[in-house]
Amino acid sequence: MLDTINFPKSVPAETQEKQPGLEKLMNSKPICDDPTYNGSGKLKDKVAIITGGDSGIGKAVAIAYAKEGAKTAIIYKDEHEDATDTKKIIESYGGDCFLLYGDIGEEAFCKEAVRKVIRNYQKIDVLVNNAGEQHTQDSIENISKEQLLSTFKTNIFSMFYLTKYCSAFFKKGSAIINTTSITAYKGNKTLIDYSASKGAIVSFTRSLALSMADRNIRVNAVAPGPVWTPLIPASFSLDKIGAFGSKTSFGRPGQPVELAPCYVFLGCNDSSYISGEVIHINGG
Repeated sequence: MLDTINFPKSVPAETQEKQPGLEKLMNSKPICDDPTYNGSGKLKDKVAIITGGDSGIGKAVAIAYAKEGAKTAIIYKDEHEDATDTKKIIESYGGDCFLLYGDIGEEAFCKEAVRKVIRNYQKIDVLVNNAGEQHTQDSIENISKEQLLSTFKTNIFSMFYLTKYCSAFFKKGSAIINTTSITAYKGNKTLIDYSASKGAIVSFTRSLALSMADRNIRVNAVAPGPVWTPLIPASFSLDKIGAFGSKTSFGRPGQPVELAPCYVFLGCNDSSYISGEVIHINGG
């Protein structure tokens, strides 16, 4: 039960130089697993693709999905040690995990990744488009063409590519879950391109939900607020890290494990009449 976990009120000031960040380098590890959480077969025999499943929110979702009976294909960039650790946790619960790495911003890789998942599992029931990147800049004048393209390729182009190639294998009752952000609604003066890409995800979710409705395929999104993941120390300066999440009503950052049940809900039949929606998890 989540109420048995002592969630830290603050996080240590720590930074990393490489995006999207490595959990193995963090002094305060994100909480991605609730050992007392016992699945009830909500995703039994389902196959789920989860991007960014090596750490953070994606890791928490992959673990929860495994506990609910799903086989998980985790796509990550190059964080091999984090991904291997996540796979071991999933397997310790009796789950089945398939690791794939590469750049989801490239269409050819996404096509090949889907092909490998089908070859390995023969089907795809749930697609969790979760991976993302962000780079702070004090002014729009400092956002280079290269940064802009990289941010959009990772955050939104990848969702088009993976959905496009998964679509042929979706059946009635399949689900797509996209990770957007509170910045799509509030904005962020130092994350202009990131916020814009997250806004695009909201519109992508709503339009895709309309497009997929006649096939009875649900498309929804989750908009996290400040959640402690490797992306945070890889994105912000020390002075901002120390105050991370302190302005929420709960006065603390969220932990990935607190978001996982929402992804379970949207991925299973409990949400059979929900599509085109965004669920906000932001600590008030």
